[in-house]
Amino acid sequence: MSNPEKPSNQLRDLPRNVWAVSLTSFLMDISSEMVVNIIPLFLFNVLGVRTNIIGIIEGVAEATASVLKVFSGWLSDKLRGRKWIAVAGYGISALAKPFFYFAQSWGMVAGVRWADRVGKGVRTAPRDALVADSIKPSQRGLAFGFHRAADTGGAMIGLLIAALVVWLAQSTNLQLGENTFRTVVLISLVPALLAVISLAVIARDVKQQSEQAAPQITFKQLGKPFLVFLLIVGLFDLGNSSDAFLVLRAQERGVSVLGILLMLAAFNLIYALVSTPAGALSDRVGRRRLIIGGWLVYGVIYLGFALAQRPWHVWVLYCFYGLYYGLAYGTAKAMVADLVTPELRGTAYGTYNAILGMIDLPASLIAGVLWQGAGRWTGFGPSAPFLFGGSLAILAAIALALWRPETVTTAIE
Repeated sequence: MSNPEKPSNQLRDLPRNVWAVSLTSFLMDISSEMVVNIIPLFLFNVLGVRTNIIGIIEGVAEATASVLKVFSGWLSDKLRGRKWIAVAGYGISALAKPFFYFAQSWGMVAGVRWADRVGKGVRTAPRDALVADSIKPSQRGLAFGFHRAADTGGAMIGLLIAALVVWLAQSTNLQLGENTFRTVVLISLVPALLAVISLAVIARDVKQQSEQAAPQITFKQLGKPFLVFLLIVGLFDLGNSSDAFLVLRAQERGVSVLGILLMLAAFNLIYALVSTPAGALSDRVGRRRLIIGGWLVYGVIYLGFALAQRPWHVWVLYCFYGLYYGLAYGTAKAMVADLVTPELRGTAYGTYNAILGMIDLPASLIAGVLWQGAGRWTGFGPSAPFLFGGSLAILAAIALALWRPETVTTAIE
């Protein structure tokens, strides 16, 4: 094995594709985060939907695209091209968003939400593989960290725009109004369209060096280290229910709609500030350490959400929640590239995102049932999903700390 390259932490050294993908994610997240964070409030406040149904909607929203994530990643390996598959995925999401404006029932909201996630399923693996193809191994953490920072910066701006609309339309009301929701949807269409255009115009496919045929879609060919990592991440993700439950918990603790949006903006600011330096740090000290630290932070935060009594408790916890994301989310994606060979990256990212997407359904369903029950059973109350999620996060962190990959490449340890 050749000696690892010396890490470079200079953003100016990042290639064109990393900047193109980051700009696209920045714009799409402006659009998505304006809407996605108020969908549970629209369902709960306007349409009167119970949390177990919201859990199903949010879980299926991710699980719907799971098979597509595997297929789109495999297809990008087969065609030796990532860009246009990713562009198509962003286009599907952009075309789905206007239909939120016309939604009058939870079934229609669910259908549009699922269509939007199909777009995410199509684009995610090829996009991540395009980033990995475009960067040196010694800069992999930096590249994925910067991408997450751009993505999250867009989310923060989208939330601030939504907060401005809420402030102008309904001030500090605790419940979301129907007209406010539809106004936010209309504004979100502009950055969604710009996101599709930016990736189509700026990004370039990277020529694949390997002449090997496209891999079969099987677990075995991805290798034992990747599969063990996936198993441990899956344990964590089973307790990582949709953030819709955090939004509902904030409202249940007395935070207004405007307060929730500003709180989410603060979360995304912290996430954006932490992601790039954390990714660069993982290039030097190893991915596992940062992921373990992030999961432990997550576990403590979720236990805190279970015990929170006042609105300011929720605010403080949500700000620290950004620290978990900054430390662990982009770093975990960089570690996927460390564990597989280049010709398998698309398939690996597809598999990684697909399995986690499928776990999102039971995770969110469990959270909804724990909160409000099902049928005649009324559940354990609002604290239960967070006790469950925090406990699994700590178990997953212990498992990752005990695991040593059989094959070690740059920056895993």
